Amino acid sequence: MKPIVLCGPTASGKTELALELARQINGIIVSADSRQVYTRLTAGTAKPEGTWKDGLYYVEGVPYLLVDFLEVTETFNAGAFRTRAQEIAQTYKDKPLIFAGGTGMYLHAYFVGMDELPPSTPQTRKQLTDLLARTGKEGLHQELARRDPSSAAAIPPGNVQRTMRALELCWLTGKPASSLKSGKFFQLPDPKKSAWVFLNWDKEALSKRIEQRTNAIFDPMCAEAKALLDEGYPSDVPALKSLGYPQAVQFLRGQLSRGEALEQISLLTRQYAKRQRTWFNRYTQAYRPTLTKAQDFQAPALAKEILSWTEGNTH
Repeated sequence: MKPIVLCGPTASGKTELALELARQINGIIVSADSRQVYTRLTAGTAKPEGTWKDGLYYVEGVPYLLVDFLEVTETFNAGAFRTRAQEIAQTYKDKPLIFAGGTGMYLHAYFVGMDELPPSTPQTRKQLTDLLARTGKEGLHQELARRDPSSAAAIPPGNVQRTMRALELCWLTGKPASSLKSGKFFQLPDPKKSAWVFLNWDKEALSKRIEQRTNAIFDPMCAEAKALLDEGYPSDVPALKSLGYPQAVQFLRGQLSRGEALEQISLLTRQYAKRQRTWFNRYTQAYRPTLTKAQDFQAPALAKEILSWTEGNTH
């Protein structure tokens, strides 16, 4: 059975549906979520509660891989995800795999491929950080424009992370970052090798789910952030840069009221969901069950619907 790829915006129900699919086909779930990789953070990352047994993380009895393994001070990226996913596919080649998550670049890297680019180095990251401190994001973008006009034209000046990475590639390779791209970014997955499903929520219905989840997770998210800060971790460790945690830290420090923090997290989450929807719209081959109200999301029925579709699309 080819892998099922269950994708969609944040708060769309991917985890619940993935677990139901896994139960129905005795499958294994591979998480494609850049934040659920962290230990110590559960509430704000929507990492499913589970237990470790014999080296595997189990959620409701289902093996749920690539979650809860990374220290809060470490980073993870699409290349690392692809390597780990390839190892999982080899280890469990006789088991149905369900990839579930909203980090589109991870899924694309594994199922389509990615450009082989040099990794970041501490030296170049320090140089970039120093340059940003001296010149601001406008100066950083101007330096990119000087070295690689094509990349600068494609990256908004306000997108500091993309600007820094493009500039870093220029420094590391001696070539414009734009010249290193193979075109894989724009290719689509082979429908013979994977079955993609996108949870197509109505915008207003999804916004309500996001608001409800934000209200439900805020207190435990603050508790998680406080525990790390109390142990001496700085507020800018990679894990605490996850969506919502900077606002939790600001609330804990009295820099935001509870209402302001909740409002900001909800807004940022809606904006993130919009970016996810834009990203996943490229996968035109995906099956897209439409969900317009809460009652439409019935995991057992949806799982059967998806499996029926995959059986009819075996080639």
